[in-house]
Amino acid sequence: MSQIWLVPAFPLLGFLLNGFLGKRFGARFVTFVGPLAIALSFAQSLALFFQMLEAEGNVLKEHLYTWISSGNFEAGINFQVDQLSGLYLLVITGVGFLIHVYSVGYMDGESGYYRFFAYLNLFVFFMLILVLGDSFLLMFVGWEGVGLCSYLLIGYYFEKDSAAEAAKKAFLFNRIGDFGVLSAVMLIFLAFGSIEFATINAEAATQFEYGGALVTAITLLLFLGATGKSAQIPLYVWLPDAMEGPTPVSALIHAATMVTAGLYMVARLSHLFVLAPFTMNVIAVVGTATALLAATIAVTQTDIKRVLAYSTVSQLGYMFLAMGVGAFGAGVFHVMTHAFFKALLFLGSGSVILAVHHEQDMRKMGALKNKLPITYMTMLLGTFAISGIPFFSGFFSKDEILWKAYSSPLGSPWLWGVGFLTAGLTAFYMFRMIYLTFHGESRVDSHTAEHVHESPFSMTIPLMILAALAVTGGFFGVPHVFHVIPNGMENYFQGFFAEIPSGHGTVSAEWTLMAFSVAFALLAWFFASRLYHSGFDLAAGLRSKWESLYQLSLNKWYVDELYNTLIIQPGRLFSTHVLWRLFDQNVIDRAVNTTADVARMVGNSIRPLQNGLTQNYALIFTLGTFLILWFVT
Repeated sequence: MSQIWLVPAFPLLGFLLNGFLGKRFGARFVTFVGPLAIALSFAQSLALFFQMLEAEGNVLKEHLYTWISSGNFEAGINFQVDQLSGLYLLVITGVGFLIHVYSVGYMDGESGYYRFFAYLNLFVFFMLILVLGDSFLLMFVGWEGVGLCSYLLIGYYFEKDSAAEAAKKAFLFNRIGDFGVLSAVMLIFLAFGSIEFATINAEAATQFEYGGALVTAITLLLFLGATGKSAQIPLYVWLPDAMEGPTPVSALIHAATMVTAGLYMVARLSHLFVLAPFTMNVIAVVGTATALLAATIAVTQTDIKRVLAYSTVSQLGYMFLAMGVGAFGAGVFHVMTHAFFKALLFLGSGSVILAVHHEQDMRKMGALKNKLPITYMTMLLGTFAISGIPFFSGFFSKDEILWKAYSSPLGSPWLWGVGFLTAGLTAFYMFRMIYLTFHGESRVDSHTAEHVHESPFSMTIPLMILAALAVTGGFFGVPHVFHVIPNGMENYFQGFFAEIPSGHGTVSAEWTLMAFSVAFALLAWFFASRLYHSGFDLAAGLRSKWESLYQLSLNKWYVDELYNTLIIQPGRLFSTHVLWRLFDQNVIDRAVNTTADVARMVGNSIRPLQNGLTQNYALIFTLGTFLILWFVT
């Protein structure tokens, strides 16, 4: 037995201890239990990862018990660790542990400290269940669990209306996606008689016709679920508002857990998705469009966490672009590198926010690099990584995706072109954030400026570790650099994902496109430095020339307002005037009241039978006796 169950068991135990005993034993107990639970889970994940590499077929399996047994259908609590889940385990528990350690300093003195760590442990537990399950049944438990935990953590400051609204928004938009997943699972069960991933992937090619209506419908429904969890058009609007939760929550949601769940599902069922070329095209187009849309919004945002939130939406679009062109390995590789630099950037932003007394507006920052040297250097390294500067982690994974978008039979030059443009915008808005926050003249309130200082070690040490990973993490995808994964990420997933025909590109073309991408990122860096190195003055002149476009970007292309006008307000009117007044009051209420009236009438009609007169009782008894005798004879 591989003891896989220990990986989720430790966070679950941490949740139970902190949830039930944390308030009683205090902050020191919670501080010890919360991070320790994730550290133990990471240690076990690391051990299982190396076991998996040596195991036959690169897979470890564990059956705990049979959950459902009905006729020929049987579903159990079965865990498996393979190339995909093994990598996810390390990212979830490794980055999750660093976020827990960071939270000790960030959340110090907060009310509900024990509640925060209990929710955080539970979040990691459900994400681990999601990636360890060998079937849709267990995966869906984790799928719904991370949705619940996101609601609890985004709404952690529930006394704030904005936090409560953001939590509700995340919950409702994810329910739309969940409808797609549940519908797809039902169709899969009808087609296969099973909901186990191994069975689905093994029999998909024989069960479905290539490009057939049923497999297309199933994969589109699954992708609908993925757009909810992984924040793609049209269900992406909840993720930027998720920053209403504490900053460590943003880091956990955006980097290590929930938003990668949709990508995990698509990658896990790659053999099913490649049978639906229409769906693959939809995934690539939606991913590319989301990446560009979110990047165009991020370039004008003034809230430091909102810039990073739209950055996450954009990077997730890159990952779906990879999935859509059949580059599943490249997409998962970017999941890993993105977890490193996005967790770093969010935690770094939290360090800045804490230093300036919870101010998030970059217009009220500036000149912080000397007062926050560790935060500045680590965030700068994270910015290099996400911008695709050569030899940082994002460079390897992002350019691999762009190359596959160009060279894959499912790709096209225009997909590469939009991805290329998005890469330049990414570099621009990230360096814009760096210059507005750390460079130029100080715009910090004079009273606050006197007290600005670097964050404690519990916060800066995780930043430094993540910065190291942001620098070196991309080398896992380079052949022969790390012998733990022979020949890099490409061969690590050899034979795991569904294969598509070879691409049409050449090595010289790949190097040329890579050079263009790097040059564009450097040009965007230069442009951002010229505009924002000294503040907003130069940018204000440019803004005046493009005021209408600037307002569109600043107001997020008015997508929220559009949803409110076309869906929410009509839905509220329909609920009020049709469902409530017409149906609830006139049908439901009248049905209930009519039942009561009928019962009252029947009661009134038989009440005389119970009037207390003995002769009436004797008469009824006699008539009853005669009736019985008549029926018997």
